[in-house]
Amino acid sequence: MASVLRAPKAERDEVLSLEVLARQDPAEVEDQPSQFRALVRHFLQRFFTNEMASADGDAKTRLVQTACAIGIPGFVVALYLYTPYHMPHQVRPYWAQVGDHYFYTLYSMVAMGIVTIFEWDLLFPDLLDVFVLSPLPTRTSKVLGARVAAIFLLMGAALFDSNFLAPIVLPAAVDPPHLLRFWAAHLLAVTASGVFGAAFFLALEGVLLGLMGDRLFRKISLGLQGFFVVAMLTLLFLYSAIASSLGAILQSNSRLVPWIPSFWFLGIYQRILDGPSVPSVFIRLAHVGWTALAIAVALAVASYPLAWWRKMRGLVEGSAKRERQSWIMMPARQALHATLARTPACCAIWQFIAQNLLRVPRYRMVLVMYGGMGAALLLATVTRVSLAHGRIAFVLSREGLRATVPIVAFWTVSGLRSTFLAPADQRGRWIFRVILGKAGPAEVAAANRWVFLWSELFSLIAAGCAWTYAAPSSHRWLFAAGQAVVAVGWSLVLTDLFFLNVTTIPFTGARSNSATNFALLLIPYLGFFPAVVMSDTGFDDRLQRNGEHDSPTRSPLRIPSDHSPRATRSACSFSSVHVRRRC
Repeated sequence: MASVLRAPKAERDEVLSLEVLARQDPAEVEDQPSQFRALVRHFLQRFFTNEMASADGDAKTRLVQTACAIGIPGFVVALYLYTPYHMPHQVRPYWAQVGDHYFYTLYSMVAMGIVTIFEWDLLFPDLLDVFVLSPLPTRTSKVLGARVAAIFLLMGAALFDSNFLAPIVLPAAVDPPHLLRFWAAHLLAVTASGVFGAAFFLALEGVLLGLMGDRLFRKISLGLQGFFVVAMLTLLFLYSAIASSLGAILQSNSRLVPWIPSFWFLGIYQRILDGPSVPSVFIRLAHVGWTALAIAVALAVASYPLAWWRKMRGLVEGSAKRERQSWIMMPARQALHATLARTPACCAIWQFIAQNLLRVPRYRMVLVMYGGMGAALLLATVTRVSLAHGRIAFVLSREGLRATVPIVAFWTVSGLRSTFLAPADQRGRWIFRVILGKAGPAEVAAANRWVFLWSELFSLIAAGCAWTYAAPSSHRWLFAAGQAVVAVGWSLVLTDLFFLNVTTIPFTGARSNSATNFALLLIPYLGFFPAVVMSDTGFDDRLQRNGEHDSPTRSPLRIPSDHSPRATRSACSFSSVHVRRRC
């Protein structure tokens, strides 16, 4: 890019003087791109060839894989809709068709929001841009305009990729009576939903950066990313529950309906598709949707220059940062070092993990994505949507609460494994090679022990929540014991399984083949994860039946006491057998 900002050379290997370069004919260099085009190309390349997106230099492969992953869901759903719309002697109900339209507006908003959050740290300048672009003879306005153009191209490409396959298949699948009106409704509503999803988060980051500055914004950035990832994925996972009662929800007088963004663009969809015969609720939602879209885009456009200036100023001036030890966590750290991390190597590895886990952007983003996915699955599993007296309420499901422990354990262990093996900044690994050499079984076991402790902690917290809300009133102690055993057992088993072939210290492993890993990535989550949840639910059922079988209310021949020796021996023997099977 720097060559564009200077006069070009006549030949690649020929060195010309400044006088010769000044006398060159401009017609000879017409094929060279302008400064603006070079800057736009540079920023687009930075979106994909960076430490967070593709640290191992496979930007093209990652781009193709991401494009396929984003575009396939809408295409698959369109193929699935062919059967319900072509059943003999049956017509798909109106509100069921509205539910089908709701998926595409919801998915477009969620997909664009996730893309914007993933590129959160790259939408504004970083240190590399300051060091490279500041010394070059370029105007600040041109650099700002080029970055805005690059962001526009990135979001436009993501919006096109996530929605272009469905309109090709949907007309044959749903067989609409007015094809042109259907295409217009689908394209406008989906585009508006996706633009809102991207503009909202861009405006949010711009406003917060402009008001707070870079130093304060970095303190809350990770929490905001995690919160919004959980919120959007939860809304997507609750689609089936909402779509099944969509008519009752929208026609109710609930005050929550106008505050759900996905309903706004569903109103735009139905307003264009049905015309004057559309229900009045969609007219109100469409008006809110267009207003919200205009406000989000205006805020994004107005706040971006100020946020860009505050970001550049913060990078140039820098900020002094001092490492401070937390006096609150000091007793817990000393207790862990005295019991579980007694060797110096183990203490060093644990400290190394704690310092690097939130330092590198790629590590933080992997944690946010895995944590958000697990939390969204958890909320979608334990939450049920109910409608009573014209009000929408979210209630907890006892059956869903019983599956919280395996969900938390699985996503905690899998997320930490992906973070430890992420091909990002590994400049700190030289210290272990100098002091320890090749990692041995003791060093690998220290890292596995760290993962097991955090998985056990989160799983026990989930078990406590399940015990509080889902425990049977007659066997609360038995349910609590079973959940605790399940939490410890699954944490141990999943840690051993996921780290079976990991023989390196975290953040020091060799870079793997990302194409192979991406192709095999869905196998544990689509094959192994459902088996883990179903087996754990089956164990809870057996444990509860065993407690009920030993209960004195079921058999009058037993001793009338909840703490009979026979019942205690039965529960203890069942728990011990389960522990031996898991471990």
